[in-house]
Amino acid sequence: MAEYTNITYELVVIFAGSALFATAFLYLKQPVMLAYIALGILAGPWGLGIIESAAHIEQLSHLGIILLLFLIGLNLQPDRLIKLFSQTTALTLFSSVVFMLSTAAITLFFGYSLTESLIIGAAMMFSSTIVSLKLIPTTTLHHKHRGEMMVSVLLMQDVIAIVLILMLSTGTQDNVPLTALFLLVKLIMMVVVSFLLVRYVINTLLMRFDIIAEYVFLLSLGWGLLGAGIGSMLGLSYEMGAFIAGVTFASSPIAMVVAENLKPLRDFFLILFFFAIGANINVLMAERVLLDALVVALGVVIFKPLVFRFFFGHIGEKDKTSWELGARLGQASEFSILVAFTALGADLISEQASYLIQTVVVVTFILSTYWVVYKYPTPISSDASHRKD
Repeated sequence: MAEYTNITYELVVIFAGSALFATAFLYLKQPVMLAYIALGILAGPWGLGIIESAAHIEQLSHLGIILLLFLIGLNLQPDRLIKLFSQTTALTLFSSVVFMLSTAAITLFFGYSLTESLIIGAAMMFSSTIVSLKLIPTTTLHHKHRGEMMVSVLLMQDVIAIVLILMLSTGTQDNVPLTALFLLVKLIMMVVVSFLLVRYVINTLLMRFDIIAEYVFLLSLGWGLLGAGIGSMLGLSYEMGAFIAGVTFASSPIAMVVAENLKPLRDFFLILFFFAIGANINVLMAERVLLDALVVALGVVIFKPLVFRFFFGHIGEKDKTSWELGARLGQASEFSILVAFTALGADLISEQASYLIQTVVVVTFILSTYWVVYKYPTPISSDASHRKD
């Protein structure tokens, strides 16, 4: 219980500090999202040590990702989602293979073993759901299309990540097709049951008590978190479960009202997420892999947009749209860190390789955010002409 006794103090430090850092970053015309990472590095256990452990902060912060996926689901109708998946499944699979092999080649050159190089390459297959979707405007029609395309790619990457993590945690590649098939069956079952519950239970309750705003908020939030929990129990992921809950809830007549009301709660936990990213950086260990990490990170930030631009153009997207989608997906992922932890726990990679992956994730978050914020419209731009929510 000791690590939870100072949670109030830690939240004071995080949010008062975030307000201060965000103000400074806005005056300097820097992306405000990076202020939270900078505060985490400074105040975390490897910085000034104001917060001695960020483990429970990190656990709390994942609620932000869950809420983000739930809100994205609220904006997607099922028939539209099926159409998007039919367009982007092959794109996601082929681009993932390209990212893995290209990164593995770079790390082999730096002296990592073949197994480590393949795992590092696999960790770089994924783009960040939280960075990509945090920086995309959702209110303008053309950016809504970009957001939908990104969501379909990111969700397919999530499925690949889940299978990869299962493989690493068991230390075997046996029965991978069977594992993937079981996941697909569970996914379909969850979608069907969720639709039935929303249609015959949730919507009925909302129609009866919709005048009580507190109840609407509680029921919608409870439904999203229940979906996340069931998704995790089925071996999918909290994020995937929350997204399914959101998509099935999208048919509700008050879905957009719910989405708007949940945004402040989402942002609360996302600030914790970015703080935890910074607080978990071991500066001394990162220095040992910094040169390798910078090379890999630059490769990811430059090469990913080029590959995505090619594949998006191949499925019929306009050149301008393909470039923008590539830039917005041009970073490593929070799933990359989970892959690193899983592989390290299974003794498949060294601690140095694990820190390489973690450092690359943070560096690509920073580089990709700068690229997107200064070139494309985002909700967090300090430039009014580029700020769109």
